[in-house]
Amino acid sequence: MPFKFLRLKNKTIVTNMGGDFLLLPDDVFRRFVNYEIQQSERVYLDLKAKHFIYDESPHLPIQLLATQYRTKKSFLRNFTSLHMIVVTLRCNQKCRYCQVSSEHADAEQFDMTSQTAKKCVDLIFKTPSPYVKIEFQGGEPLLNFEVIKYIVEYAESVNRQYNKDLEFVICTNLVLITDDQLVYCKDHGINISTSIDGPPDVHNGNRLTEDGRGSYDKVLKGLEKARRILDFNKVAALMATTKASLGRFPEIVDHYILLGFHRIFFRSLNPYGRARKHQKILGYSTDDFLQSCCEGLEHIIKLNLAGTHFVEEYSCLLLTRMLTPFTTGYVDLQSPTGAGIGGVIYDYDGRIYVADEGRMLAKEGDTKFLMGHVDGQFEAIFGGATVRRTIEVSCVECLPQCIDCAFQMWCGADPVRNYAIQGDLVGHRPTNEFCRKNMGIVKYWLEKLDNADDALWDVIWSWVTAVPISTICSFGMKHSICEA
Repeated sequence: MPFKFLRLKNKTIVTNMGGDFLLLPDDVFRRFVNYEIQQSERVYLDLKAKHFIYDESPHLPIQLLATQYRTKKSFLRNFTSLHMIVVTLRCNQKCRYCQVSSEHADAEQFDMTSQTAKKCVDLIFKTPSPYVKIEFQGGEPLLNFEVIKYIVEYAESVNRQYNKDLEFVICTNLVLITDDQLVYCKDHGINISTSIDGPPDVHNGNRLTEDGRGSYDKVLKGLEKARRILDFNKVAALMATTKASLGRFPEIVDHYILLGFHRIFFRSLNPYGRARKHQKILGYSTDDFLQSCCEGLEHIIKLNLAGTHFVEEYSCLLLTRMLTPFTTGYVDLQSPTGAGIGGVIYDYDGRIYVADEGRMLAKEGDTKFLMGHVDGQFEAIFGGATVRRTIEVSCVECLPQCIDCAFQMWCGADPVRNYAIQGDLVGHRPTNEFCRKNMGIVKYWLEKLDNADDALWDVIWSWVTAVPISTICSFGMKHSICEA
């Protein structure tokens, strides 16, 4: 059957289009490609079970492989479900790595109006997706809370007709949040997403108030207030990695645990807005990020083995794609790209972009990823030339180098980032930072899986299934992916 392969340190990984894989010793791989594997060998059954070989009619294996492939691409059935709305460009902070180059808090003409907000909601509910997630972004969205309330209440009223699974998230720095706003969030089931980059010195070095002071203490007060009024799990946090974070991932993890979080996302910087201007101060190489990421993962694994349940979310996404037949909703790991058909963003002025990064480029004068305006028709916007062009160059099954990559089914394409960094929608894989980062983390986990004992498998399955490790029993999966 069709397969791809990659030689690792002392083994060769073989993968198929359904996302299944095996780690084979080099001599076993040699015998595999030379048709020398005997039916009496255990590896023969492993290869057959994962549709790398067949010994009778190919009809059934091909049908099973097609079913796997269809399941991996199931995210395409629903079309656009994530709708990000920029209710204002104004912000009370001046973070060094701000991607959108936000405006001053007292600036004028940078707020979304209720008229534009209504058109956004009307357009959103034309999506065929049964799931709709509306995420409020900025700037600092709390500076235009009245329009947030308008959108929430209007969306709820419209949804009485459509009966979609509707979710709201406010992305806020928490500095300005009030009890009244939080009570409103509680009444309407709104989740909160904030940013915490680590201990005070790391956070304060990145996330500054308009007067140039660190915001850590104010964020913590907002966090405590939000948890007091909302359900504890309604408040999530993200970190952004800067040069100051390198070598400190274990410490950052410990700080997240100290603050009561159970998850973290090791996120690298996006090269837009102020982050690009401050590259010399904030930037780092992909290799430096990978080293720190692996150090952080090692620390997290030790914590889990010692009884503290804590998850690194990007690794969890990858492991889900590697070990289960299912896809994930993370747009950066989708093929074709999730830009436009997975998530879309509505700017404060009603302009619509395939991704947040496209909006950031437009802020710098490049509107290549502008889909249209909320005054337009759904079919013309979501089926227009911008979306089609973005999709056409984002299928990893057809892209140079990706077409032969053994990690193809666990990865995705990001034409917007390719264009921003490399000046080309397709991009150049040998120098592509996202490709290098994703491959590095996948290789880390392949090595872990190859040497995993039952205790580590329990940890991994507790992440993938979102079941407490205390209720997980080892599934003995090692021998189905690693031929000793």
